[in-house]
Amino acid sequence: MKNVALADDYIRRARKRLAALDALYGETAWADVVREAQEAVELALKALLRRYRIETLRLHDLSDVLSELRPTVSGALTGNVDRLGEISRRLRRDRDLAFSGSEDLTPSEFYREKDAREARDDARWVVETVEREFGSGAGR
Repeated sequence: MKNVALADDYIRRARKRLAALDALYGETAWADVVREAQEAVELALKALLRRYRIETLRLHDLSDVLSELRPTVSGALTGNVDRLGEISRRLRRDRDLAFSGSEDLTPSEFYREKDAREARDDARWVVETVEREFGSGAGR
């Protein structure tokens, strides 16, 4: 973990994806909102874990890795580890399906506004939760 700027880059890129989510939502591109929300969550959580010196380069679902944080976190983050993991797990499940679909599922027909709204709101909450933790100097 020599690249200390990587965590900051992850959270900046996650924040930019939130803006993309709003644009996609405005276009009623529900499946694309779900997919991009997963990426925002993944980047934010990788930023958080990196701050705690936990490497996760090739994982998309970080729920299991987040459990490693539980003994080391304090404050508001303590009560949020489970929710962070649940969001990561759920959006990872939809990641490929929302992007590529399958023989029996077309993403643009399957995903609804409710799915997109939930994914967008969860992504925003994850990014803001991680940013608050960064503001407290976590893992530095």
